[in-house]
Amino acid sequence: MSDVIHLLPDSIANQIAAGEVVQRPASVVKEMLENSVDAGATSVKLIVKDAGKALIQVVDNGSGMSGTDARMSFERHATSKIRSSEDLFKIRTLGFRGEAMASIAAVAQVELKTRHADDELGTQLIIESSEVKSQEPIAYNQGTSICVKNLFYNVPARRNFLKSNPVELRHINDEFQRIALANPEIAFSMVQNDLETYKLDGGKLSKRIVQLFGKNYQQQLVPCSEETELVKVTGYIGKPENAKKTRGEQFFFINNRFIKNSYLNHSVTRAYEGLLKEDYFPFYVLFIEIDPVHVDINVHPTKTEVKFDDDRMLYGVINSAVRQALASFNVTPSLDFSADVSFEHLNIQRENQTISSQKDRDYSSFKSLESNQERLDKLNELYASASQEEIATIEEAEKERVVQTTFSSSMNQPTEQEEKKPTYHLHGRYLLRQVKSGMVVLDKVSALERILFEQYQKSMKSGIGTSQSCMFPQQVNLNPSDFALTMELKSEINQLGFEFEQMSENMIVIQGIPSELAPCNEKEVFEGLIEQYKFNAEKLDLPKNESLARALAKRTAGNRCNKLKEEEMDHLMDRLFACEQPNYTPDGNPTYVLVSLEQINDWFKKG
Repeated sequence: MSDVIHLLPDSIANQIAAGEVVQRPASVVKEMLENSVDAGATSVKLIVKDAGKALIQVVDNGSGMSGTDARMSFERHATSKIRSSEDLFKIRTLGFRGEAMASIAAVAQVELKTRHADDELGTQLIIESSEVKSQEPIAYNQGTSICVKNLFYNVPARRNFLKSNPVELRHINDEFQRIALANPEIAFSMVQNDLETYKLDGGKLSKRIVQLFGKNYQQQLVPCSEETELVKVTGYIGKPENAKKTRGEQFFFINNRFIKNSYLNHSVTRAYEGLLKEDYFPFYVLFIEIDPVHVDINVHPTKTEVKFDDDRMLYGVINSAVRQALASFNVTPSLDFSADVSFEHLNIQRENQTISSQKDRDYSSFKSLESNQERLDKLNELYASASQEEIATIEEAEKERVVQTTFSSSMNQPTEQEEKKPTYHLHGRYLLRQVKSGMVVLDKVSALERILFEQYQKSMKSGIGTSQSCMFPQQVNLNPSDFALTMELKSEINQLGFEFEQMSENMIVIQGIPSELAPCNEKEVFEGLIEQYKFNAEKLDLPKNESLARALAKRTAGNRCNKLKEEEMDHLMDRLFACEQPNYTPDGNPTYVLVSLEQINDWFKKG
């Protein structure tokens, strides 16, 4: 029998390794920016084209490399960071495995220019699919420039699995923000498709936060600090009133390395207990300094998952630090810091990402459109058919995104003498009505979300959104990333009914809003639209129009469902059941539930 096991060529082995290290363009950005930081750079520039699919370039003024080191940097497991296994427990640099550049070069066309301070000439190196095409001396400034072109050009299957440009660009922005926050003393800039979206000067952390997220953060930052013999916690948290409905602006850094840890995140959110509205999340940027011997960062190739030898201790210190920060700045009532933090029965489960609005504002735009008899006929037909349907799971609804509502032709119609059944409010959010087959419970917010979503979609398909001019145009300051996204989506947002223009750098002025929304807080609605759109883009790969329609419907539905008059309740139901898919919200949540008379009788054991 001939031997069948053989060593893979380096080019194939590197492509396999790239599957773990290089998952998308943002992975390349992360590795290259971290290399610049490790090289001691004080100025780093990131250039991106076509969401990183066509070009990712990082230019820094770091230490640079010799010709030999430049060549070695693309070999697997070649690193300057560790020499022995003991070094794994002393690591303070961001990179150490020696896998990143080899993996990147295996799936892209790479051009490297670099010069070490001690060398008169620099080195230019061109590599494609792990194969060195050329290496020659060049004149170059001290530092390094790495240009990655046509990512996954030789792995078409991987390239086809990349998401849309807005999604990939969002991931790139996330990586840029994390590294910029972790290193506020370094000047960073970012250029997307020849448009400079970030220009960050080196300085204090508070300045960096304002540069990244906007001037409105200047007044909401609360310093946070706590130190013990084993750990030091520093950074900033946000005031409760500035919490948002998405958790994107929450950052933990362990020894200046960004990490994700739901357990430590819970320690922060628990400190805000009683201070936040439901489904709102606080802002925080927290740095944890701890002896590397107590942390294992060699858990996952992305190095965002780490293990601690005493995470319960960390939980208590972080929770105490946040509580004291809130109390010191009169953000929260007096707290008993002498009480021990209890960890009993602590069961942190995966938190629901679905955003829901709970604000109560007066809204009274519902008017009766149909006669009582027509309405009752229509509702009874629908409820009779709905009782035969199985409620699909959210996952099935999301996959199919089509829910057909059938009407029963054999439904017994009410007589002309039958009176319309009254509709009742239930706990401020639900509507309850008797129907022939039992009773229906309708979620007002979910129903209006479906109504608005389909209305916005129709406006965008027609290309003409109905707008109402603002009595007083509203100025909105955006962070550089959100401003670039807003200008990219300008035509689509106009189709929703918004009218706005650029006023200055990172500032727009809103001159008109969708007529359906008036009156409202224009600034709050617009910021919520962009925030929800980013959340959608991160979780779902949807067309721009649909994602924007979903975002605006979700952010505005909850603000407009205060206690309704009876004719307004009727009109809400009429509008819902006139929708193409009335059974579910765009996210797949049910808009109503039908309880049959048989079920009710079963509860009371009545035949």
